[in-house]
Amino acid sequence: MFTVATRLLAPTRLLIANKNFTFSIMAAATFSANSTSYTPLKRVGTHNGSFHCDEALGCFMIRLTNKYSGAEIVRTRDPQILETLDAVLDVGGVYDPSHDRYDHHQKGFTEVFGYGFTTKLSSAGLIYKHFGTEIIAKELQVDEGHPDVQRLYLAIYKSFMEAIDAIDNGINQYDTDQPPKYVNNTHLSSRVGKFNLDWTDRDQSSEKENQAFQKAMNLAGTEFLDSVRFHVKSWLPARSIVMECLAARTNIDPSGEIMVLDRFCPWKLHLYELEQELKTEPSVKYVLYQDERSKSWRVQAVAKSPDSFESRKALPAQWRGLRDDDLSKESGIPGCVFVHMSGFIGGNHTYEGALDMARGGLKL
Repeated sequence: MFTVATRLLAPTRLLIANKNFTFSIMAAATFSANSTSYTPLKRVGTHNGSFHCDEALGCFMIRLTNKYSGAEIVRTRDPQILETLDAVLDVGGVYDPSHDRYDHHQKGFTEVFGYGFTTKLSSAGLIYKHFGTEIIAKELQVDEGHPDVQRLYLAIYKSFMEAIDAIDNGINQYDTDQPPKYVNNTHLSSRVGKFNLDWTDRDQSSEKENQAFQKAMNLAGTEFLDSVRFHVKSWLPARSIVMECLAARTNIDPSGEIMVLDRFCPWKLHLYELEQELKTEPSVKYVLYQDERSKSWRVQAVAKSPDSFESRKALPAQWRGLRDDDLSKESGIPGCVFVHMSGFIGGNHTYEGALDMARGGLKL
């Protein structure tokens, strides 16, 4: 088998059964090397008219799968057309993954991602729920059953996908009846929405609308892939480092409340999640790591929660605000550099000194 690329055709506007629908060929046809027969493109449907981030992203994601690689996107609300398509999302009033139907607007729809997430899914969330592990496994170049695939699947939903589901379903980020203190029109869903034709545009044709939708797909899809690749390149290695250092913490101090990073990485969220996952007791109070520029050592108090400024155990009050010799004299620890006024972080020229500061913090 080999692939013969087709030219990207201009979006076309047709009139069928008195209902407008639009479509564009966005991929290649597959031909047999020994015959003139070919495998027709899969066709994925979504609605025409104004679009949102969820169907733009959903259309992008489903085309990353083996089954729908390079599929044609058909934009229509005509039920007779929709019935002929291989997959349909965000239109049609049906959620049936066995037939690749992924609408979320119908009465009685309550599907959520699971794994403790309770936000109702949009069409993007439905596509991610059913195809996300395949997409991630491809990026990792491993089998879908690899444990890292599941870790990334959950992490990307939490950090990227859930917000798209919530915004599309009109779910506020906070439980409050107070008006927001500021307007945020810079998130992905808002930026995708701005690709819709403006009412002042003279050209309101289906062709122009299709071009705008393709731009929306590309924006949403690019940011999705950026998130996947960040998690593969940065998030996953950092998690592995924190897990190893957390497991080794009692080798540092028998209390188990001091963790040393053998290589600096973003650690805070990983520590909270791993402590919860592993049911770590007692919790870590201080994390030590080397400042890569100064080569001195930092001892940082762990906050009570990811969004808290209050430490589980701040460095001692009598050390706070002191520097250098004054701090070393007060603490009795050589090589001290500083302790912040709030006690959330301190520094020492040596690893041994930073460890003594952490141990002193546990005692005082």
